[in-house]
Amino acid sequence: MQGERRRLLLGLLALGAVAGCEGGPAAPEAKHKFNSGDISGGAWQADFRLPDVGGHVRTLADFFGKVVVVFFGFTQCPDVCPTTLLRYKNVMRMLDGDGDRLQVIFITIDPERDTPSVLKEYIANFDSRFMGLRGTLEETATTAAAFHVFYEKVAGPTPTSYTTNHSTFGYAFDKGGHARLLIPHNLEAGQVADDLRYLIES
Repeated sequence: MQGERRRLLLGLLALGAVAGCEGGPAAPEAKHKFNSGDISGGAWQADFRLPDVGGHVRTLADFFGKVVVVFFGFTQCPDVCPTTLLRYKNVMRMLDGDGDRLQVIFITIDPERDTPSVLKEYIANFDSRFMGLRGTLEETATTAAAFHVFYEKVAGPTPTSYTTNHSTFGYAFDKGGHARLLIPHNLEAGQVADDLRYLIES
């Protein structure tokens, strides 16, 4: 890896030398400043392999050519999940025609209660283009670990009335499936739309 990076650097320096002969070195291209956390080019990378509500197994590769946003939550979440999905609904509206080049994916961390029919109905309340994924308990744990997502059950008065604490970040992937952004829960829809529009148009 170090050898490859060294060769790349030498190649760029050579290009700079040529540019200098033509009339001075070219100014370095400024890195785009995102509102979200920029994780471009890092070692972090994740994928999923989970069924959608129709039973079709999906992976990130199914959506190459689109920008993908992944969010983990559950349908009985009282606040963070519905407000996040509402924000992405507004993002889709702000993107207008470019919204069709964005795929929002909601992965449930509560497959015991979030049956395919429950998940399908829940997602449809926000945008019919959104996709819900639901795995087994083991598949859910494996996928969450790959994304470094934390979640845990919090007992309620009855065995089925528990709630779940969980991470609230969204994860954006570019059209080639590379991890690009860590999207905080507190960003405004307009800020998120600006970030995703840049990825869509890149």
